[in-house]
Amino acid sequence: MSTCSRRFPVQAGGFKFWFLTLVLLLPFHFSVAGIESGSLLRELDGEPRPGALLVGRTLPDVEVRLGERSLDVDDEGYFVFGFGRDEEGKALLRFRKGDHQEEVELSLAEREWDIQHVDGAPPETVTPPEERLERIRAEARKVARARQTRSARNDFRSGFEWPVTGRITGVFGSQRIFDGHPRRPHYGVDIAAPEGTPVHAPSGGQVTMVHEDMFFSGGTLIIDHGHGVSSTYLHLSEILVREGQQVDRGEEIARVGATGRATGPHLCWRINWFQERLDPKSVVGEMPR
Repeated sequence: MSTCSRRFPVQAGGFKFWFLTLVLLLPFHFSVAGIESGSLLRELDGEPRPGALLVGRTLPDVEVRLGERSLDVDDEGYFVFGFGRDEEGKALLRFRKGDHQEEVELSLAEREWDIQHVDGAPPETVTPPEERLERIRAEARKVARARQTRSARNDFRSGFEWPVTGRITGVFGSQRIFDGHPRRPHYGVDIAAPEGTPVHAPSGGQVTMVHEDMFFSGGTLIIDHGHGVSSTYLHLSEILVREGQQVDRGEEIARVGATGRATGPHLCWRINWFQERLDPKSVVGEMPR
């Protein structure tokens, strides 16, 4: 077995940089016209870190795995994956075409998380009464099913934009403490806006879940963008689309509200790769001024 190392350009935040190492597990004997140095990995967009969504490109008909997990690859060789809040250390991308194999090791950057104190939340939503727990569990199962959608759509390739603009009042990964009671980390970005403010689809997709009044999140909407990538919108005052509907980037899909567990009107926007909860800022960058 022979081993060789090469570096490949990776796109992150609009800048090219070099940081990936390719390890050929089998003797190199596979070649395709146009592949630089024989690599099956052509490009990777995104920075490996907790909460990040990354989009890569290889050749069509290449098998791609993140560790032991198989990734979908579209007809043009694009694939996508993400890292949850608590991921750390290294991750391994594996490529196979015939008897040719490659591995790319990713080192995840470290992140620090904010602690936020939120006072004035309704007592029954801070500690839900026993009789509400079955409703809460049923709603959680419904959300999980929607986020498990594995479609061949590739809307994620066109990128994302902010669904609403405004002051950011809650950030991904922060540990929230409601009236002195610690809760699990926050998995979205909260954007303050007046009630009724239009919410626009950040990318094209298909609506997979609509719920007018969930216990915690109130008016809730989920859109599938393909290959396990979905976006979720919480605390909505009005939902303007239906399940199964196709939506275009920029289309008005809902209106900001303060439903569910909310102390004021805002949009909680979330991004998932299947059940991995990701940071929406990893796909849109900073809020435009």
